[in-house]
Amino acid sequence: MNRPRPRSSADPSAGPDGSAILKEGGRRAERERAKRARSRRGQAVAFGSSLLILGGLAFLILTSSGWPEVRSQFFSVEVFRESFPGILSAFWLDVKMFLAIEAVVLVLGLLIAVVRSSVNPALFPIRILAALYCDIFRGIPVILLIYLFGFGIPTLELEGVPGDPLILGCTALALAYSAYVAEVYRAGIASVNQTQTDSALAVGMTRIQALRYVVLPQAIRRVRPPLLNDFISLQKDVALVAIVGVIEAFRQAQIDTARDFNFTPLIAAALLYLLVTIPMARLLDYISARDDVVRGAAR
Repeated sequence: MNRPRPRSSADPSAGPDGSAILKEGGRRAERERAKRARSRRGQAVAFGSSLLILGGLAFLILTSSGWPEVRSQFFSVEVFRESFPGILSAFWLDVKMFLAIEAVVLVLGLLIAVVRSSVNPALFPIRILAALYCDIFRGIPVILLIYLFGFGIPTLELEGVPGDPLILGCTALALAYSAYVAEVYRAGIASVNQTQTDSALAVGMTRIQALRYVVLPQAIRRVRPPLLNDFISLQKDVALVAIVGVIEAFRQAQIDTARDFNFTPLIAAALLYLLVTIPMARLLDYISARDDVVRGAAR
């Protein structure tokens, strides 16, 4: 007579514990399927609403009575083809200015932030000067600073001071953005708990070593999103040096617009700026999202 073989203890379905495991696995799979279904529905709704809104806006614009005139004045293919090479060549000057100014801003802003965050009594006069620097250069509009530097300094006729409008405009931008970035750095330094410095001092580090190896790395990592946001603003504001006579992308577009009595070159310049700022904005979103994930995992 054949007897039923007893279930092995290794069988996951054996006994009440095994059935509980199978039930839990089934519930988990069901939750995953429901989650994927909700995600697909959300994506479908988002796509449909975006298509509806954007399609409606496009319909309103393309069917408006003034669209033919706007198309000929702002979106002329012929004018775009003629003006784009010159604007692209001038845009490389914008890129060079941005990179040079950003290098100065990163270093000068960090130096000012470290001075303002210092508690050494001997540095009190320098801290006062650093605070005045931030107040003045953050309080004056950037375009006004470029005017003052570009037209005021050459009038002084100082020995050894360059009178090139490009250098003066870049100097004004570097000073203004250094004040903004210094405050970003200072906020990052203030966010690092004092116990970090105390721990570094307890293991034998000096205050300078604690600042360099413990505080600053954490502070800079925490302020990467606002720093990148300032970089995006700076990349656009380099076009302001055109007011002192520097022929960069925006100024070249103005020249082409005045020559052809057509605004398409301005659209070409705007597209070039977007090609730089949009990837930087997406990089900012990526860094912010990654930092949120890291902080959530830490918690």
